[in-house]
Amino acid sequence: MPEHPRPAERTPTPRGVFLITGTAFVALIALICGLLLNSLLQLQALGTQLQIVVGHHNRKIDLITETQVAAHIRTDRLFRMALADDPFERDAHYLEFNRAGFLVGSGRRALRELGLTAAEQRNFDAQTRLVNEIQAIQEQVIDLLNTDRRPEARQLLTLQVIPIQESFNRQLADMRVAYQRANLVAQREAQQTYQRAFFLTLLFGIAAIVLALLIAWHTLHKIRLKSLQIREQMAELERSRAALQEEATHDPLTGLANRRLFYDRLQRAILHAHRYGGKVGILYVDLDRFKEINDQHGHHVGDAVLTEVARRLTSSTRDSDSVARLGGDEFAVLLDGVQGRDDFLAAARKIELALNADTPFYGLEVEIAASIGQALYPEDGRDEDALIRAADAAMYRVKSGCESERQSRLPFQ
Repeated sequence: MPEHPRPAERTPTPRGVFLITGTAFVALIALICGLLLNSLLQLQALGTQLQIVVGHHNRKIDLITETQVAAHIRTDRLFRMALADDPFERDAHYLEFNRAGFLVGSGRRALRELGLTAAEQRNFDAQTRLVNEIQAIQEQVIDLLNTDRRPEARQLLTLQVIPIQESFNRQLADMRVAYQRANLVAQREAQQTYQRAFFLTLLFGIAAIVLALLIAWHTLHKIRLKSLQIREQMAELERSRAALQEEATHDPLTGLANRRLFYDRLQRAILHAHRYGGKVGILYVDLDRFKEINDQHGHHVGDAVLTEVARRLTSSTRDSDSVARLGGDEFAVLLDGVQGRDDFLAAARKIELALNADTPFYGLEVEIAASIGQALYPEDGRDEDALIRAADAAMYRVKSGCESERQSRLPFQ
């Protein structure tokens, strides 16, 4: 029986190859689109979480801090009203008291407008009741002051206003801690989001062909760059905030405390001395012939002289003292815990001995000398402005004498 020929094996047609290749290509494109969509969604979630950390929560922390500072100023001004004998001075403190009250109210309104959770709303309502109680007692104190019953007003301040204010401050501090913890939680969630994006992207990349792997690698590389950029931006924001804080409170040339920070430290020292019956002293240091140094040798030499004076003032004072540059060639030294004017003389002599040494600047021998005035709390003034004026006036009395009579003209010798 003749053998029939076997049918030939069917070979794929070009159309079939195209269909298989096209299907694989569509699947590849779908994998790539899924990869890109997942990456974009995860990055968007990461950006949102970081925005919450950098923006929303930090804004609430700033508002709480501003409210706490304003509430402290309000109580402080009320306390000063109870201590002041001059009615004009009391009126000035009363204006500051009202202004601080406005800041407390506006800060709390802004905090509420940012949106509060149920737990935050309960804390906010508890604070509202405490604020109303504080305002009611403060109004009683003002009524007592208006009727010239200052001893009763001081007693009410000590027994009720200050303790309630401290309770309010603790509540604000608790809120600030809660938001800081929320920041940490948001940071952890952002890190988890980043990790999920990383592993899902890796999984999609493995499921794709070489092109999909290349795209996955490129996407992961972009994610890393984006995360690094975000971290760098956050670090730069923190450095900028620290630099702004330093610039706001310190002299950029010498690194000493500026006038604003010096006034703040002096105010705290006066409050402490008033409470515990101590004394606070100021030395007002003004360089002699500094304009001649600038005119003859140039401002670069003058800046070097100011920097050297700052170094010598710091090295010739105690660690507990505070040295500040008030402006130009004027410096001030806050002497805390002094016993009397003899301490001033010892400090002034030590400073003059440190300043009198000649120093070469850019090859030039420059003589450094200064006139020093002083003021003592409470004898020469009961607030920071009065003490600064008294020390400045004493310095000009010293500067008006001839060089050989300087020490003999010091009013504290």
